[in-house]
Amino acid sequence: MSDQSVFLYIGVYSNPVFAREDLEIVRDLHAAKIIGTYDAAVATKEADGSVSVSKWEKPTQRGAWTGIAAGAVVGILFPPSILGMAALGGVAGGLIGHFHGGMSRSDVKELGELLDAGEAALIVIGRDKLDEQLQKAGVRAEKQVEKELKVDGKELDKQLAASEKEAAKD
Repeated sequence: MSDQSVFLYIGVYSNPVFAREDLEIVRDLHAAKIIGTYDAAVATKEADGSVSVSKWEKPTQRGAWTGIAAGAVVGILFPPSILGMAALGGVAGGLIGHFHGGMSRSDVKELGELLDAGEAALIVIGRDKLDEQLQKAGVRAEKQVEKELKVDGKELDKQLAASEKEAAKD
């Protein structure tokens, strides 16, 4: 196991607009170097139970996680939603396995049940503990959870690089 920690933050919002606005706070914290490497998405649970991802984050072109990591986490937490992410094709498959192996079944169940119909979630995966910094910055999530994932950070970087290269071919 690598000594590079990976953290998952999920904030839940009854108003999806607030989730998208708080994504801007994440961007600003990254630009100010308060949080390091990260990937983020805003997912909305529709009335029919499907989950749509309305916003991918891509903080920089080089050395950044580019939406694939957040998409993989969405696929684990809300499995039917993976069908709506056809644009990722098979690219996220290995990452889904990597993240799923880093979460206990109870974590997956707990995190997947956070979001009710009509709500949105800001999902942020990063190298740094995120919750405290996001709280200081004033995010408006009504429910928040942060988990340290039991994944090998260096191996994750390798998988992300391979996935990004594969996605660039498409």
